[in-house]
Amino acid sequence: MAIKKNGSRGKPPERNGNGSIIMTTPAHPVSGARRPPKEPPPAPLPEMPSVPATLPAGIPPPQMEPMRKSNTAMLRRHDMWEQALRQLDETAALLKLDKDSHVLLRHPKRTLEVAVPVRMDDGRVEVFQGYRVHHNQYRGPCKGGIRYHHEVSMDEVKALAMLMTWKCALMNIPYGGAKGGVVVDPQKLSEAELERLTRRFTSEIMIIIGPDRDVPAPDMGTNQQTMAWMMDTYAMTTGHSVPQIVTGKPVAVGGSLGRIEATGRGVSFVTAAIAKEMGLDLKGLRVAVQGAGNVGSNAAKALHELGAKIVAISDVRGGVFNPAGIDPFKLFASMGPKDAVQEHTQGEKVTNEELLTLDCDVLIPAALGGIITEVNAHKIRAKIIVEGANGPTTPDADAILHKNGVVVVPDILANAGGVTVSYFEWVQGIQYYFWELEEINTRLKRVMLSAFTSLYALSRRERVSLRTAALMISVKRVAEAAKCLGLFP
Repeated sequence: MAIKKNGSRGKPPERNGNGSIIMTTPAHPVSGARRPPKEPPPAPLPEMPSVPATLPAGIPPPQMEPMRKSNTAMLRRHDMWEQALRQLDETAALLKLDKDSHVLLRHPKRTLEVAVPVRMDDGRVEVFQGYRVHHNQYRGPCKGGIRYHHEVSMDEVKALAMLMTWKCALMNIPYGGAKGGVVVDPQKLSEAELERLTRRFTSEIMIIIGPDRDVPAPDMGTNQQTMAWMMDTYAMTTGHSVPQIVTGKPVAVGGSLGRIEATGRGVSFVTAAIAKEMGLDLKGLRVAVQGAGNVGSNAAKALHELGAKIVAISDVRGGVFNPAGIDPFKLFASMGPKDAVQEHTQGEKVTNEELLTLDCDVLIPAALGGIITEVNAHKIRAKIIVEGANGPTTPDADAILHKNGVVVVPDILANAGGVTVSYFEWVQGIQYYFWELEEINTRLKRVMLSAFTSLYALSRRERVSLRTAALMISVKRVAEAAKCLGLFP
């Protein structure tokens, strides 16, 4: 069902149109390391068939215009939904999923578009565009982040909600997928304006959120303070405290220990696991991290603690490459909230694009999506890519990386530590009983490694990539839940 509020005077939502592209992700086996692994790699395996040219009746393939290669930056925002549908279609074909289940999974359960009027510091009123999408609720309440970014669009939010569905199913967490966002550059707003924006946006989407319906969390451009404002707005409206309405909030108001570091820590767990499978020693493993936000900074710290060598790191303004290694604890301790990495770290200055192609063992893209494309994929020298960001690798790039022997650990596993500890926080909020940090990290590691073991075994058995294996597990679990529930009425 679609719900829409009209009357927005702010920036109109972006729509698909010229500049979009259809790209097919070919299924392929997991690649071996370039250096000899501890055990001989298996013989080359045939590629799995891609989605059939003619989909089952009632499931039309996305129709899109080819995108000019010179405009690959548009990929991040304008065709994420088509890519998400293409991934689902190919996975459904491999699973031989029945048509009814396939059709159901292609459509979000609910979309909400709202106008968010805000009184600015200078007294004028500005109206921002906001979105909240529920992909499905077959396995439990919806769960997903809120992002503040000037390029947020309905199609992007729909795609991210679908990815959240697969992520929660892969981790076997009883949630469905959701996502939300506001079209705004948070860097251009004062803290008071951000608070008023957050409270108004929360009031506009309250018709579909709730502790047993839809539980928001922080995402790009938002943080634990944002979640505290959302929680308080919900409480002021309902008349009582509801700590489980959001996750990722401060510990002082019912947040969970370890939540801030959870996504980055989860990245470190799966990096260590894939390195072990490929016969690589974690001690001294050369890691390059693109993105110095919450995910990238905490992944760098966790891997440094495990003995890996952080040879490069960047933020939105660029980064630094130092083959001798960078101590992320010292780096981030010396930085202010608006400081640049290059101002506090010694080494060779590099752009974000250059960082992707540095000589390293592991590359962790932990910033925006769609940054590894067919244009730069052939230049990547890392043996492993661990996707800290959502959708950083395009399907065309996946094919090139496979051909070049690069293993890609997909986002729906690699960055699932955040939603996993969000689930722990939600459970603690319901019980009003909170766990110690050691228990949280132990449970997180157990869940992450269990999911990794399952998808790695499936990828070897079915001769498909890690991404395809992850989607096969996720889609099958959600489809089974849908079949059990049936249709009402």
